[in-house]
Amino acid sequence: MKEKQIKLPSPDHPISIERNHARVVVSVAGRVVADTRNALTLREAEYPPVQYIPGEDVDFSQLERTDHATYCPYKGDCNYYNVPAGGRKSVNAVWSYEDPFPAVSQIKGHVAFYSDRVDEIVEQLSTTRESSKSSRSNQRMGKLL
Repeated sequence: MKEKQIKLPSPDHPISIERNHARVVVSVAGRVVADTRNALTLREAEYPPVQYIPGEDVDFSQLERTDHATYCPYKGDCNYYNVPAGGRKSVNAVWSYEDPFPAVSQIKGHVAFYSDRVDEIVEQLSTTRESSKSSRSNQRMGKLL
């Protein structure tokens, strides 16, 4: 059996992980499957950013573990879930690195969703920040008038 290759992030294949301060909500077939204020945004090379959602903020009763598995030389072994309410569109829609490599250890205990296999992944900025920002702008505008 061939041994799996392990690669480290590098300037040629950068990976960064940072906390997303927005609320992230994932919906399938009109049902909220995940809702968090603690998502991590993983940026990898030229791929689009991915939101990793803590397991405690995911409704696993709406997911079904599959036998599908893949391997990433940067992150490790990956397991998948279906979202039955989404039908064929939502087969293997959710993935998780249950024991990720040390370079991406922050994603342990998190899951991610394929945006084209769920109805929506919405990032909502805090309304208090937006409203306080707009009231500061209004105060500045008042001084200028």
